[in-house]
Amino acid sequence: MNLNGAAVLALAASLLLIAPTLRAAPPRIEVEGLFTDAAVLQIDGERKMLKAGQSYKGVTLVAAYSRTATLEVDGQTMVLGISRRVGTRYESAEVQVVSIPRDANMQYQTTAAINGRSLQVLVDTGANVVALNSGHARALGLDYRVGVPARVETASGSVEAWFVTLRTVDVGGIRVDNVEATVVEGNFPSTVLLGMTYLRHVKMEETGGVLSLSRAW
Repeated sequence: MNLNGAAVLALAASLLLIAPTLRAAPPRIEVEGLFTDAAVLQIDGERKMLKAGQSYKGVTLVAAYSRTATLEVDGQTMVLGISRRVGTRYESAEVQVVSIPRDANMQYQTTAAINGRSLQVLVDTGANVVALNSGHARALGLDYRVGVPARVETASGSVEAWFVTLRTVDVGGIRVDNVEATVVEGNFPSTVLLGMTYLRHVKMEETGGVLSLSRAW
């Protein structure tokens, strides 16, 4: 064997030793929305909603809760909160984003923490204020009758209502303090209406059946 041939073999051997250590760059992942057993992720710039156990581009959603998502990437498990990105490094996001998928009734419903307690809410840009019924208020421990009395029109006619101030309304980590609301006596509305006294504090964008709420910090 001549020297050139020996050099080629040596180079080939060194490449074989190096090759196993070379890996593709990890996908860049951002958690945009969190739900029970589901999450909206942005993977290398592409938005995808995954349910627990589903995979996309090598990213598996192991579990999802209201605050965190557990992911498996390249055999490694990681836990991410909303609006945290993972790629070559972790970095804090400057914008908090909550993504809400449209349901079968063409509505956007999600869970909110109102005065620290969890309730289902319906995004309603037609409602001037956050609106809840007296049952919701009692579940929150809210003494709504100390509020400003009023009357509102419902499908059942005119009913008593009270204007109150909610200490906090938090949707996916986007928290607004001192939110004006109306408590309606009876069972209307059946789901808390997330009205403009909250929504005016966030930016809303609808794309492909997903409503994104965001606010810069």
